[in-house]
Amino acid sequence: MESEQQKRLRASRRAVIKLGTGIVTGGDGQFNDAHLEPVARTIARLKKDGRQIVLVSSGAVGLGRGRLGLHRDRLNDMVMRQACAAVGQSLLMHEYEKLFQTHGVQLAQVLLTEGDFVDRTRYSNLRETMEALLKLGVLPVVNENDTVSTAELDYLNIRAGERIFSDNDRLAALVMSHIEADLLVLLTDVDGLMQLGPSRSNEGGANVIPLVEEITPELKSLALGPSEGGRGGMLTKLEAAEIAMQAGGVAVIANGTRADALGQIFDGEPTGTVFLSKTRMAGKRRWIAYAAGVRGRVIVNAGARDALTGGKASLLASGVTSVEGEFDAAEVVSIVDAEGLEFARGISDYSRGDAQGFIGNGSHAPGGSAAAGAPGKRATVLVKRDNIVLLDRK
Repeated sequence: MESEQQKRLRASRRAVIKLGTGIVTGGDGQFNDAHLEPVARTIARLKKDGRQIVLVSSGAVGLGRGRLGLHRDRLNDMVMRQACAAVGQSLLMHEYEKLFQTHGVQLAQVLLTEGDFVDRTRYSNLRETMEALLKLGVLPVVNENDTVSTAELDYLNIRAGERIFSDNDRLAALVMSHIEADLLVLLTDVDGLMQLGPSRSNEGGANVIPLVEEITPELKSLALGPSEGGRGGMLTKLEAAEIAMQAGGVAVIANGTRADALGQIFDGEPTGTVFLSKTRMAGKRRWIAYAAGVRGRVIVNAGARDALTGGKASLLASGVTSVEGEFDAAEVVSIVDAEGLEFARGISDYSRGDAQGFIGNGSHAPGGSAAAGAPGKRATVLVKRDNIVLLDRK
């Protein structure tokens, strides 16, 4: 009898497949045909079976470095990484064109920046473009536009909560969430999430965790830092899997150096680590939690925090002690407690200036509660409940 994970893997009709740097390029900065030919062959088969596939590929910076003959240490410089990306993007697409042409698969290059996710109009336009490409039977090849965007390249100076995507793992998960795909596949050069962390010394994947239904702090402790050639270590893959689970989909981390790995995943055969969701967050709420740019902070008192986390209350001005940063109405703000811990995000109904005025002039319900004001008392709602998403900060 098929397990739930086997059923969902076999039934998936739309998938995002992310290829890590260690799969796309070799140590010499050259395109790795040995790894990618089986991937291309499997993708062609999947498309013939009626599945829709989006490919998110790393490797542009590495290919550019190889073409320019630069030492890896030169990539610590941001401008040099951008230059390598500019050279490598065309090389990457050229190699993919040659690879997929033999299988009759048409490609489209999709280069994204954070603005394509932060801005709701561009976010909608992206969805429409991807839908059109998939209906045409084209294979979109997605990457961040590294030549003009520094968010992904600046991996040496990433601060938590300030970036929409800082690696292609998270980018792939956001694309998967946005196009309502069933499956996210992260192909890397390790066998999956290991009991003691990913290690090539675990021959045969004996210590691979086969199934994850909840990403806990203990699970995150197993993750290691970034790999040598790429930006995304196992922790970023867990974060990507978490986004996929919130989207109601399935995520798989598997070893892409194995020729049969991708085919086994779609056939429902055991390989790598499978992340199986139990719940699904609505699309708008996923955008607030993961894709929207946070423009400011709203600091609330203990009563407001309790009301927000314990019920279905909106955030009233009475529960806010101060606001920070510059933001306009309809922009996303971080909601933090008195200790500075972010526990929610939401779309503000007002700009920072208006919000400060409401906090200071008494035009809100008394008592420090985030719940609706008492009858007959004026209560200014800064963030409506439908526009608030609680964050899991365990």
